[in-house]
Amino acid sequence: MSQIEPTPFTWPPGFLWGSATAAAQIEGAGHAGGKEDSIWDAFARVPGAIAGDDDLETAVDHYHRMPADVAIMASLGLDSYRFSTSWARVRPGDRAVNPAGLDFYSRLVDELLAAGILPWLTLYHWDLPQALEDKGGWADRDTAYRFVDYATDVYAALGDRVTHWTTFNEPFCSSLLGYGSGVHAPGRKDGRAAVAAVHHQHLAHGLAVNALRSNGAQHLGITLNLTNAVPRDTADPVDIEAARRLDSLANRIFLDPLLRGAYPEDTLHDLEPFGLAEVIHSDDLAIISAPLDFLGVNHYHDDLVSGHADASASDSHAGGAARSVGSPWIGSEYITFPSRGLPRTAMDWEVNPDGLRLLLVRLGEEYDRLPPLYVTENGAAYDDRVSADGGVHDPERTDYIASHIDKVGEAIAAGADVRGYFVWSLLDNFEWSYGYEKRFGIVRVDYDTLERTVKDSGRMYAAHIRAAHAG
Repeated sequence: MSQIEPTPFTWPPGFLWGSATAAAQIEGAGHAGGKEDSIWDAFARVPGAIAGDDDLETAVDHYHRMPADVAIMASLGLDSYRFSTSWARVRPGDRAVNPAGLDFYSRLVDELLAAGILPWLTLYHWDLPQALEDKGGWADRDTAYRFVDYATDVYAALGDRVTHWTTFNEPFCSSLLGYGSGVHAPGRKDGRAAVAAVHHQHLAHGLAVNALRSNGAQHLGITLNLTNAVPRDTADPVDIEAARRLDSLANRIFLDPLLRGAYPEDTLHDLEPFGLAEVIHSDDLAIISAPLDFLGVNHYHDDLVSGHADASASDSHAGGAARSVGSPWIGSEYITFPSRGLPRTAMDWEVNPDGLRLLLVRLGEEYDRLPPLYVTENGAAYDDRVSADGGVHDPERTDYIASHIDKVGEAIAAGADVRGYFVWSLLDNFEWSYGYEKRFGIVRVDYDTLERTVKDSGRMYAAHIRAAHAG
């Protein structure tokens, strides 16, 4: 039986309930209003890069349907909406500011505020201007400084109304998947470029935090997608080593520079052949570890890990396209991900709600400088359909969201300082290399008519928000 609503829990005062999207995935208007190519627009033209040869030109047309989409958010009772601005729309070709691009985001912010919804802005959700990739992209140190120019332009336009600023969403994906495995744009398969991209995105984050804070920004953070690396056999040194390597590349290579001002020694050792130490300048880590006002945690699944070959194993980071791709596990390509026999989503991701509780509690135990946490993405793709009654009955997604919300409550009860939860995603959308094949939305989008339909999961979430506020 599907769980219809989360277990009752008294949430901390001011706890935020929201949903999230990304510009490239929903906006459309791919070359309208002055916007030029992002790396994802260019990547979509590579044969076999995107399932179904889909592109981002229309996406779900949020650019033209924004007021109606905000009305849907208001009908669901969202406290906050986490969205991203597109660098390629704000500074096409990374040249001058595009007033039409900034005007779209200004209108979005005004629409949200008029609806009583807190705007939560992400500056980078993977859509680097292709013109910068042509100059080396994130493998080039100069891109970090270009990011600061872009960030300060957005802040100058919106900082009078936007109070919460996220620099990067999931740098793991835009570095190791984009430059290492080639699953994501720009589609490069170069271990040295991937490692350089990790560091240069860290640097861009720290530079932007310092610049925005000096201009008056008060709520600054970053969002990481984090996992639990669970060795298959805790008595097997090979499995223990595989879990260490996954934890290094998925978690600590991001957390430690940000929160401790240093890369882990084992990470530096593992990545020595790929030049990590070579791209670190003397003052970089002091810049990167600028104090954070919050840490966003994205979590969809955790990982059982082995160092042995396993016929049941599948790497959930392999993407959905026909094009040949590599491994994001730079220098540790041998690690495998055996099945635990758990239910799986349409993304082939195992469903283990308690993993989220464990992760949130563990972060507080392991990092002394940990700022307040927000679960900035959590959700699931399933192959839902419109029923004869016109509704979208998605019991698996409904249960997934409800059970994970329960685990956030348990983490708070265990001492984790979690202050908000954002479900991914508000709308079905362009799911990167999977194109339009995978649906994460709590609101269904008909890709032919672009009609929106709130799913049962969305109705459950709205009811939960009402109950949480009433409690």
